[in-house]
Amino acid sequence: MRFRILAALSVAALLTIPAAANNLFFFTTGNPDGQMATLSRVASTGKIQTETADDFILNHSTTLTQATFIGLIPTNASLSSVSQVEIEFYHVFPKDSGPFDNRVTTRTNSPADVEIASATRDSAAGTLSYTVSLLNSSFTAANSVVNGINTLPNQFTGGEGAVTGQEVLISVNFNTPVGLSADHYFFRPEALVNSGDFLWLSAPKGQFAGDLQTWMRNDNLAPDWSRIGTDITGQGPFDASFSLTGTTPEPSTLGLLGGGLTALAYLRRKFLA
Repeated sequence: MRFRILAALSVAALLTIPAAANNLFFFTTGNPDGQMATLSRVASTGKIQTETADDFILNHSTTLTQATFIGLIPTNASLSSVSQVEIEFYHVFPKDSGPFDNRVTTRTNSPADVEIASATRDSAAGTLSYTVSLLNSSFTAANSVVNGINTLPNQFTGGEGAVTGQEVLISVNFNTPVGLSADHYFFRPEALVNSGDFLWLSAPKGQFAGDLQTWMRNDNLAPDWSRIGTDITGQGPFDASFSLTGTTPEPSTLGLLGGGLTALAYLRRKFLA
């Protein structure tokens, strides 16, 4: 009988908790500033994977449903030549990482060695879909990093010079939403362009408190990363142009849920004593 009473009271307590409500989450670093373009490319025949990552902070557990990022594709490439998009998320070093190996200047505030496997989304696997929109048929970035990604003592190259291409917006829907807890993360988008490469464009630095900077690596440098503006080009730190959209639970809902669970714990102790 006590178990039946407890079950009935448990249901009643849960029914007093309203249906979960969500707040809209939106984050953006803003539009490109024309300072830097960096390779962010899915591996393909004859081309190694090259990654660029920029950071963001979540103050609450968040479900991400969409993302955008802005970059360059070659001037003569069609928008349909973007044939694959992959998104990864990283914790901040030293999470998900081995010890510092001294192959680069520092790993402080870099992305982790490895991505958060459960948060990876790839159009090739059907876990995301995307569209490509033309923003500007001719956009020039003052400097670029494509191949100059090296270990010490050759990290500094000064960059590979100005680059011009079509400025495109890649809009992503996460067919399988990405759930992340409150923490500091890096966002890493890659695009495969059949007739060239995708270069991610920089955005003005310092868009939020605790803002870090963009880091970069290729398969030759991995698991390490280098700071684009500090280690490679000496131009100072950069952000990258991207946005994230999702939902977070209403704080009031979280409080009510916590209160309901506390009440259930009390009832259990009372009737099972």
